[in-house]
Amino acid sequence: MPSLNVSFSDEEMEGVRAAAAAEGKSLKQYLHDLGVREMHRKQFVAGASAWADRLRQEFDEAFPDEVPPARRGSGAAAA
Repeated sequence: MPSLNVSFSDEEMEGVRAAAAAEGKSLKQYLHDLGVREMHRKQFVAGASAWADRLRQEFDEAFPDEVPPARRGSGAAAA
């Protein structure tokens, strides 16, 4: 299984140890979970953005007064 050595300053290490202790995790588990959590967060944001892009036209048609002026067609009146 791949592993990683990460260097921290003394001050950084103190903060990371405190954060791990606050979550009741070992330092190793805390840092592992932090990386995985960030990966999942990015996947979620990308998925949510794609979902919004797919529905944007339908939403804009259903709620024309909510369309930002920059995205309105040339014939639409400003709110």
